[in-house]
Amino acid sequence: MHGGQKQNLECALYVVATPIGNLRDISLRALDVLAAADVVAAEDTRNTMHLLTHYCLAANRLLPLHKHNEQAAAEKIIARLTKGDSIALVTDAGTPAISDPGALLVQAARDAGYRVVPIPGANAAVAALSASGMHAPHFLFYGFLPNKPVARRRELQALADHPYTLVFYEAPHRILECVADLQAVFGHKRKMVFARELTKLFEDVHMCTLGAALDWLNSDANNQRGEFVLLVSGTDEQQVEKDAEAERILAILMKELPLKQAVQLAAQIGGASRNKLYQHALLLNKQE
Repeated sequence: MHGGQKQNLECALYVVATPIGNLRDISLRALDVLAAADVVAAEDTRNTMHLLTHYCLAANRLLPLHKHNEQAAAEKIIARLTKGDSIALVTDAGTPAISDPGALLVQAARDAGYRVVPIPGANAAVAALSASGMHAPHFLFYGFLPNKPVARRRELQALADHPYTLVFYEAPHRILECVADLQAVFGHKRKMVFARELTKLFEDVHMCTLGAALDWLNSDANNQRGEFVLLVSGTDEQQVEKDAEAERILAILMKELPLKQAVQLAAQIGGASRNKLYQHALLLNKQE
């Protein structure tokens, strides 16, 4: 238990990271700010009330701010800042404004001339990377992919040639179709890490190849439960060069052959993924 250190906070917007599962993963500074803020803007007031109550902090200062009301809530909060109040912004888990509500409010506060103070803490993407064993020097955080398959594959296609570790968030009800699309676009050879239920009772960090990913998910129903961070290794420069050459060959063959035959031959000659080349061929057809 922690009552928080009651202090006078200056008028500002405090962006406060909260635990992603284990309630002990909160900083002493975050508790101090949550104890002293005049208003706590929360994505789900019920979740935040549970956190505040756990640490014996007053829970009667909550104001809902979520993706459906952020614009209207931001106007109310700017009005409170105008009166000299201190505002703490939290989401259900982790760092606000990172694949969560909050960015509109932060921008509004900055535009209005108020100070924005980050109170750092838990972040699921960084936690997953730290325990993954992926040792590439750079990573690209994407967050949630589009819900619809066509849009999701289009986004993945745009990421296919990046040499960085790719970091995605995914919900359990979409995990199978998402991983199927990862396989279809990236092929089967890349490394993949599932980081599931981080800091919670059934935490699991599993590494495999993309080719084995669906088999692992289907091997146990529990493997499909919980919130996921997905890490996928980036492509290598040699493969990027192969893909570029195969696409050049494909463009030539498409002038003389049916699409499927052109794709098959380009894949054989250039050593690139047939699925990737097929998607590229569809794009070429649309551009004509």
